[in-house]
Amino acid sequence: MARPTAQRAGKISVAADPEEILRYYRDMLLIRRFEEKAGQLYGMGLIGGFCHLYIGQEAVVVGMQAASEFGDTVITSYRDHGHMLACGMDPKGVMAELTGRRGGYSKGKGGSMHMFSRDKHFYGGHGIVGGQVPLGTGLAFGHRYRGDGKVCMCYLGDGAVNQGQVYESFNMAALWKLPVVYVIENNKYAMGTSVQRASAGTELYKRGTAYGIPGERVDGMDVIEVRKSGAMALGHARKGDGPFILEMMTYRYRGHSMSDPAKYRSKEEVAKMRQEHDPIDRLRDRILKEASADEAKLKEIDREIKEIVSTATEFAQQSPEPDPAELFTDVLMAS
Repeated sequence: MARPTAQRAGKISVAADPEEILRYYRDMLLIRRFEEKAGQLYGMGLIGGFCHLYIGQEAVVVGMQAASEFGDTVITSYRDHGHMLACGMDPKGVMAELTGRRGGYSKGKGGSMHMFSRDKHFYGGHGIVGGQVPLGTGLAFGHRYRGDGKVCMCYLGDGAVNQGQVYESFNMAALWKLPVVYVIENNKYAMGTSVQRASAGTELYKRGTAYGIPGERVDGMDVIEVRKSGAMALGHARKGDGPFILEMMTYRYRGHSMSDPAKYRSKEEVAKMRQEHDPIDRLRDRILKEASADEAKLKEIDREIKEIVSTATEFAQQSPEPDPAELFTDVLMAS
C-alpha cells in the first residue's frame, strides 16, 4: 500500500473523471509493484543480464498513454518495462521474457531491453543510447506516409539527448513535419552523471529550437499534468504541425541499473523525493481528498495488483526455457 504522508509539494490539478483517475492510480501501481518484484527476482539470480527499473517515473508513461489514441506508436530505451505495461502488454509475457523463458514476448531470447508487441503498437526498448530516436522518427514517417492520423511517442533520457543522432532526427522530423512527440524523461542523472555536469544547456525542452520544434517542461511526477501536456503535444503533431518536445522532470529511485550503487547522490535526496513528490502517493492523496474512492477501495486495488504480479511471476517461473533450436529463429542470416 502506498505510504500516507502529511503534505506533498505541488498540487495535482485539472479536472478528470474519478474513474479515470482511479485507472491512472491502478496503472501506476501495477508498474511499481511489477518493478519491485523484478528487482527481487534479479537479486535472486532469476533475471540475468541488464535490468533497468522504472520505479519513480510511473506518471510519465501512464499520463502519456492516457492522452494517446489507439494506434499511436511507442518506442523507448532500455528502461522499458513500465512502457510495456502502460501499452497493455501482458505482465505474464513481460515477466517471462525478463526471466528468459519461452513464454516471453521475445521467446526468452531478448530479455529486459528487447521486447516488442506490434499488437500493442510497442516497438521496443533499445539498448543503444539514443538509438531509438531515429527509429521513432521512422515510425512517425510511416504514419505520415500512410496518412493514418497517428503519432509516435518517442521516449529518451536526459543522457541520450546529447547524442548526435537525436539532432539528425530532430532536423528530419521538423523538415518533413512528422507526427512525433519526443518525450525526454529527465531523471536528473543519466547513467550516473548529473544533467548539470553533462549538458551545457539544462533546459532540454529547448533543444529543438534551432529546428523550429516547440517544447515544454512538465512536472513528470504528476500524472494529470503529464496527461494535460501530452494531449496538447499529441494534438499538435496529429494535426500536421510537426514534432513537439516534452521534457518530463522526473526521478528514478533506484540506480541506473541493478549494478549501480548510485553513490553520486545522497540517501537524503532520494528520501526527500519519495516523501514529497512520489507520483503514486500524490495521486492517492487527491483520490482520498476528493472522495473519488476510500481506503477500502484503494486496498482492493492494491490486492488486485499484487495478485496480477504474483500470477505473472508464477507463470514466468513455470514457463520452460527456450529450446536451443530457437537460437536461430527470427534472425536474419547472411548467406
